[in-house]
Amino acid sequence: MWISGRSFGQQANVNLDFNPQKNTEGLTPFSAAVNSPQVNDDHTVTFRLKAPNAQKVVLPTGAIYTANNLGKEPLPFTKGADGVWTLTIGPLKPDMYAYHFNVDGVQMADPGNTYAAFTAMPPYSELIVHGDGPAYYDARNVPHGTVTRHVYHSDVTKGERELYVYTPPGYNPKKKYPVLYLLGGSGELPSNWVYDGRVNFILDNLLAEGKAAPMIIAIPSNQVIHRNHPKHTDLTFDIFEKELRNHVIPLVDKAYSTVRSPKGRAISGLSMGGRHSMFVGFRSLDLFANFGILSAGDTNAEISLAQFLNDPKVNEKVDYLFVGQGTEEASGFMGQRCVVLHEALDKHKIEHEYYVGGHGGHDWSTWRHLLYYRFLPNLWK
Repeated sequence: MWISGRSFGQQANVNLDFNPQKNTEGLTPFSAAVNSPQVNDDHTVTFRLKAPNAQKVVLPTGAIYTANNLGKEPLPFTKGADGVWTLTIGPLKPDMYAYHFNVDGVQMADPGNTYAAFTAMPPYSELIVHGDGPAYYDARNVPHGTVTRHVYHSDVTKGERELYVYTPPGYNPKKKYPVLYLLGGSGELPSNWVYDGRVNFILDNLLAEGKAAPMIIAIPSNQVIHRNHPKHTDLTFDIFEKELRNHVIPLVDKAYSTVRSPKGRAISGLSMGGRHSMFVGFRSLDLFANFGILSAGDTNAEISLAQFLNDPKVNEKVDYLFVGQGTEEASGFMGQRCVVLHEALDKHKIEHEYYVGGHGGHDWSTWRHLLYYRFLPNLWK
């Protein structure tokens, strides 16, 4: 049905639009039963689900709730006579939000949403609430870098693995580039830094704005042991360090024109990737001199990081150390780990930047914000 002045969502995936879920053409997404989510210019959002036999449908709590003060209880949908369940919320802050539906106790992605994401965890849907124009993480009409997927064999994990590499616009193999090794969190795949984190568009935009130095970004998989393995914490750091030294860094240095010294390398990651960056990176000062610890830390930092914290020459070895987290996670357990790390660095007079910002919690809203507003602009400066 066409409703003049208020058509349904586009979701045609024709262009990399900043407002892909805005109602424009009155068309239902290909192969979907209903249009969901429908995002309006007033930033209200309507979710729909055709489930005539369902008894209860709710929107579980998550990133949408955290950033928009929607409370702590799941919001219920209303069932129509046509068997379509609907829920309208907002206005919401412009951003990208991961979400699920819960139908009669079963978690599921939104089957009407063409923007779905997958990790090493069950898939989820992406809600894109647009602002007045492209955001800092959107594709803009600027020079774009190239993202290449490498597949290689690892003798460490005994199998085939993947690595994504971003090269900046105008990449010149006759020039040497510094390399940022960027890591995901628990259950994240390297592609999530591209599709959820939008790191390639973020750096494209920063470079066009003259706010960052040209660099290569290598995004390896830091999933080296099953996340639910009972000894994950005991084993993951040693395994991943071996993977970096034996395979990841040699592959990048061979395939690209890189600065092959600690000053030309950085390691950064979110959540579990931040802990990899910290526990592997801090003990690998022969490899890295730059660090970005995003939404990570350790409540036992004085003991677990003793060698790094008590190194009398650490400030000579480290060029840039960033510790950051989201405003809405700072008061919880995840945030406390960051605070303890920051306080330990302060106590030992280790130079670093500590930052809390954005409107997000322990989610991609925060990690995109930290990259664009702080970490990437200050890296290699």
